[in-house]
Amino acid sequence: MIYDVMTLFPEIIEGYCSYSIIKRAIENKIIDVKTHNIRDFSLDKHKKVDDTPYGGGGGMVMMCQPVFDCFNSIEKKNDFEFIMLTPQGEKFNQNLAKELSQKDQIILLCGHYEGYDERIRLGLKPREISIGDYVLTGGELPALILIDAISRNIPNFLGFDKCAHNDSFSQGLEGYLEYPHYTKPREYNGMIVPDVLLNGNHQEIENFRKDESVKRTKTRRPDLF
Repeated sequence: MIYDVMTLFPEIIEGYCSYSIIKRAIENKIIDVKTHNIRDFSLDKHKKVDDTPYGGGGGMVMMCQPVFDCFNSIEKKNDFEFIMLTPQGEKFNQNLAKELSQKDQIILLCGHYEGYDERIRLGLKPREISIGDYVLTGGELPALILIDAISRNIPNFLGFDKCAHNDSFSQGLEGYLEYPHYTKPREYNGMIVPDVLLNGNHQEIENFRKDESVKRTKTRRPDLF
């Protein structure tokens, strides 16, 4: 999987991808994350990429030309998805993460300012995705969330693929929240690990975890249950 991130702040993307599991996946060539600075494609001598909106109003609007030229400079795989990060888009969830993990390449456009010139939508026809009903300063955090969530569904990304299968929402929106986990010591501050997890009976352990997942979902997310 190749991720191409169109951004005004490539260092944000590069910094996050320099740590932990994502760093290891890049080193092992399971994924690749490339950044493309939109400002590099500005024709303005000051590398300006925004301007005031026609019709008036507050804020600045991201201009067409740098975005179009940045997008056109990216080498495309046959099976790629171009995604615009925007609160106006479809809601991102685990099912969508699984769907996108089947792609060969994902191009992510990170917005800033008041919004995008509408002709970016009309001309490049991106798939618009939102990570939630709130507004952020820029699209870098949403882009990183997509990279992280999508990559967990790519074979060998975690090193042990069953881990991703057991995650919360791994069964889709009709699935259950993940069961509780415990590790050593067995007792801490009067709290004790359930005996069933220590008896070595794998069927009983599986049943216990399923029951706990159901209980947790009913209590915390009845909308999913």
